[in-house]
Amino acid sequence: MASSKDYLQYVLEYSSELSYRKMMGEYLIYYKGVLIGGIYDDRFLLKITPTVQKIGEDVKRAIPYDGGKEMIMIENLDDKDFTMTLIQKVYEDLK
Repeated sequence: MASSKDYLQYVLEYSSELSYRKMMGEYLIYYKGVLIGGIYDDRFLLKITPTVQKIGEDVKRAIPYDGGKEMIMIENLDDKDFTMTLIQKVYEDLK
């Protein structure tokens, strides 16, 4: 199932520094030009990095697609402060 453009736009509203690239009906998400995760089946997933593992031990994890690596799933899109903290930590670990 392809992700919706509305869901993408909602995620992009977190920060003007978020961008995307469409990939086979889904969206790769970049923060300040660094790939941090993606939107898969209308689920916002972030890469797991060492810092995020420490912060988000209780955060739900999901597989984006068959054969993909486990990622952190952002369940509560309305908690923008927590989500932006995770986004920034992933970015810091990957840049």
